[in-house]
Amino acid sequence: MEYTQLGRTGLTVSRLALGCMSFGSSKWRPWVLDEPAAKPFFRKAVESGINFFDTADMYSLGASEEVTGRALKEYANREEIVLATKLNFAMTSGPNMGGLSRKHVVQACEASLKRLGVDVIDLYWIHRFDEKTPIDETLEALNDLVRWGKVRYIGASSGPAWRMAQALSTSEKNGWAKFVGMQNHYNLMYREEEREMIPLCLDGGVGLVPWSPLARGLLARPRPATAKIVDAGTARAGNDKYTEALYDSPDDWNVVDAVARVASARGVSMAEVALAWLMGRPGVAAPIIGATKPEHLDTALKAVGLNLTDEECAALEAPYRPHGIRGYVFPETVRTGVQRKA
Repeated sequence: MEYTQLGRTGLTVSRLALGCMSFGSSKWRPWVLDEPAAKPFFRKAVESGINFFDTADMYSLGASEEVTGRALKEYANREEIVLATKLNFAMTSGPNMGGLSRKHVVQACEASLKRLGVDVIDLYWIHRFDEKTPIDETLEALNDLVRWGKVRYIGASSGPAWRMAQALSTSEKNGWAKFVGMQNHYNLMYREEEREMIPLCLDGGVGLVPWSPLARGLLARPRPATAKIVDAGTARAGNDKYTEALYDSPDDWNVVDAVARVASARGVSMAEVALAWLMGRPGVAAPIIGATKPEHLDTALKAVGLNLTDEECAALEAPYRPHGIRGYVFPETVRTGVQRKA
């Protein structure tokens, strides 16, 4: 495994982050692995040198944090790993159970700490920006969590560059803890982040931790005969309509074709090529990889050692066409889920 620093911090992270959305409760989503099936992935990740683990309170409505906390306690050295989780989306339909108000920020952190079974969260992300709450209210609450020793670093996930700039400026003006990471939607099929967000993060020393590095698996397989997004996925794609919301352009298949050509010429998998390209982009610390099969993790690990040439990168990037903004918000069908019984 290779390691790097997260942005301009001294925090050391592996070049891959294991995303834990796939681990928790199959009652929330049918493709999610329950705890017995999930544990081998944590063990394999730790044994392979991955020290960066990312979950969220909304994943399996809390069960993902519980499974993640227990697995890491069993397999990992707590002092060596970077444990990250997120807040914003509501866990129930009741008032004050979502958003980024001071009340919810503090109580969500305390609930996550309890579910994870730890005293401090290494990296606490806002899952999306909150239009209803003044940014200074959110940032002061997050700064207090850092000051109280409940959180070590803070970060943000997906939003307009102006909101990120506003947050960084507000924190600097008040002497508060600043966002050190941006968990954004970025891959070969969606590169709109290169216009404003990524230059902003590079200038501010904010590390990039992209989500959906394989475009929900579309970059890991050749173009299907039907060339329809809905026909191209796994069991998850059949039950998760978010893929269609993110990738709906026929031009996207030209990018898939380019990945297939480079992978064939190299004699490696398409997933390795797509991940290697992303890890080679400026500012990218660790793409968040998901895994529900052992080969998913094995393939990602192989990508760490794959170095693409300038010519290969140019061939991969050439078919890209501009997109509308994707990934700032979740559709209602994605946010909601089956409530777990007490």
